[in-house]
Amino acid sequence: MISVLVSVIVTTKNEESNIENCLKSLIYQSYKHIEIIVVDNNSTDRTKTIAKKYTDLVYDRGPERSAQRNFGVSVSNGEYILYLDADMILAPFVIESCVAEFKNSPLVVGLYIPEIILGSGLFCKTRRFERSFYNATPIDAIRFVKKDIFIKVNGFDESFSGPEDWDFNRKISSFGELKLISGYKILSEEKEVNELKKNGFLKEIANFLISNGIRSNDLNYKYNNVIFHNEIKINLAKYFSKKSYYMKGFDIYINKWGKNDIIVKKQFGLYYRYMVVFTENGKWRKLVRHPLLTVSMYFLKGAVGVVYVWHNLYKFIK
Repeated sequence: MISVLVSVIVTTKNEESNIENCLKSLIYQSYKHIEIIVVDNNSTDRTKTIAKKYTDLVYDRGPERSAQRNFGVSVSNGEYILYLDADMILAPFVIESCVAEFKNSPLVVGLYIPEIILGSGLFCKTRRFERSFYNATPIDAIRFVKKDIFIKVNGFDESFSGPEDWDFNRKISSFGELKLISGYKILSEEKEVNELKKNGFLKEIANFLISNGIRSNDLNYKYNNVIFHNEIKINLAKYFSKKSYYMKGFDIYINKWGKNDIIVKKQFGLYYRYMVVFTENGKWRKLVRHPLLTVSMYFLKGAVGVVYVWHNLYKFIK
C-alpha cells in the first residue's frame, strides 16, 4: 500500500535553540512519508541555517503565525497537514497514529494531539499539570487536518493572533468530527519495541526530555505518542507577556463568533475556565491527588485573570 504524504508546517522566528530538536523529532518519526516545510519570519539568528540541514523547503513569510501557516500549506504537496511551533517535539509515533486514525475513522476531519509541557521547576510542573486538563476541550485546538478541508475553510484567519487556533478549530469542526489520539501507542509486537529502542529519537532527544521533567519509563510506556512543548525558558514574566500579546486578538475573535456563543462562553467564562474544565469527566480526582500543583495552578490562573481584567480596563480607559 502506498503511504499518503503528510506535510509538516513548522513556523519559526529566532528559534535557533529549539528548531533542531523539533526537526530531529520529525526525521525520527516511525512514519517516513513526510515533507518538512519551515516557514520563517525573518529570523536574525541561525534558525534558517539549522533548518536547511533537515529540509530544502525553508521560506520567509510574515507578519504573524497565521500567515506563515497558510503560506506553508499553499506550497505543500501532502494529503494531510500537521502544523507545529518550533518549540515542539514530536514523540516517535505521532504521525503514524494520525494517519491510521484518519484511515480508520472516515468521519474524522481533524485530530487533537496530547501535549506535555517540559520543565523541572514548579512553574513548568504547574503548566504541565494545567495543560493535562485541556486535551480535546474548547481550550484545545487540533493540529492534524486534511488538506482539502483546510483549503475549504480558507485556513487560519490572518486578522488576529492568539485565538486563531480556536477559530480554525471551529471552522474545521463544521465539516466532520474532531478526535483526540491516544498519548500512547501500544507496542504489541517485540519487533516494534526493538525498533523504538533503536530509534534515533531515544538516542538523541530522550536525554533532553529526561533532563526537563520527563521520566525515562514514560517515554516508552506513557508518552510515545504526544507533543512535548518546550517552555523551559519561559518564566512568569515572559508567560504574562505572551498572554498579554495574545489578548490583543481576543476582541476580534469574540466579535466574530458572538459573545453569547456557547463555545466563546466556555473559552472566556469564569465558570468553565476555572471550574468545569478541571472537574468534568472525573478529572477532579487529579486535583485531589495533587494538592500543591492544584493550588499553584489556581494561583497562576488567577494572576492571568488579573492581567485579562487589566487588559480590558486599559482598553476602556484608552
